[in-house]
Amino acid sequence: MKEHINAWTEQITPWMLNHGIKVLLFAIAAFILNKVICHFIDRTVRMAVLSSSHIDQEAERKREDTLIAIFSATIKIAIITVTSLMILQEFGVMIGPILAAAGILGLAFGFGGQYLIRDIISGLFIILENQYRIGDVVSFDLASGTVEEISLRKTTLRDLNGTVHHIPHGEIKKVSNMTSDYSRINLDMGVGYSTNLEHVIRVINETCNELAEDPNIKEAIIKTPQFLRVQDFADSAMILKIIGETQAGRQFEITGELRKRLKIAFDKEGIEIPFPQMVIHQAKIIE
Repeated sequence: MKEHINAWTEQITPWMLNHGIKVLLFAIAAFILNKVICHFIDRTVRMAVLSSSHIDQEAERKREDTLIAIFSATIKIAIITVTSLMILQEFGVMIGPILAAAGILGLAFGFGGQYLIRDIISGLFIILENQYRIGDVVSFDLASGTVEEISLRKTTLRDLNGTVHHIPHGEIKKVSNMTSDYSRINLDMGVGYSTNLEHVIRVINETCNELAEDPNIKEAIIKTPQFLRVQDFADSAMILKIIGETQAGRQFEITGELRKRLKIAFDKEGIEIPFPQMVIHQAKIIE
């Protein structure tokens, strides 16, 4: 028994002094390299990601943490894969066939999963550039609605009807974000051609100022809505444009309230909101 132990020791000792030390060094180097690169990724992402004064710190931190986790996990998998192959080689395993098989598998996966890879890469850029975030109201070529979920592969929207849309990131060609940083009130009001413009402009601005002073709405208004210009001469009305700015996502609520108050103020001041009219001329019959 002792002779077997001595023989085994004589065989394993040279391997440990040569290959064993290399295996240990590979493992230590991989651990240190992973720590260094992850620290570099952490600092780089937090410096590179553009911040906005309209986004709270918690949302900004979550976006940065998501990107850091994605990049760190990718680097970790790459380091573990390379280190494992180097260690297997020290154990006498031929890694050539493994690399060849991995290449064929990667090629097959590349052909079969090209759309998945495209979705993931597009998702990375969407998160990195902060094109939109959860809670934003956005419009894609395929659908519009409120963003409920963003993953690496797809974005989930819910429209006004309550319908949920799952849209792969690779299918998104154009994004219109209606609640990025701030939103805008853009309201067109029609008044009769007989209306005194100075009078109606004063009524509009006074109504907008009253709206901005309402304690239930005041905090949502960034720039008080005001008369901007005569937008158009339509068939039955002069179109007046009113414009202002609100907190992101509050424009629909504020615009609806402003319409209600303008209707009440116009009725009180005798200002006509015309409807489409047609003048019919009756031809005289000559006997």
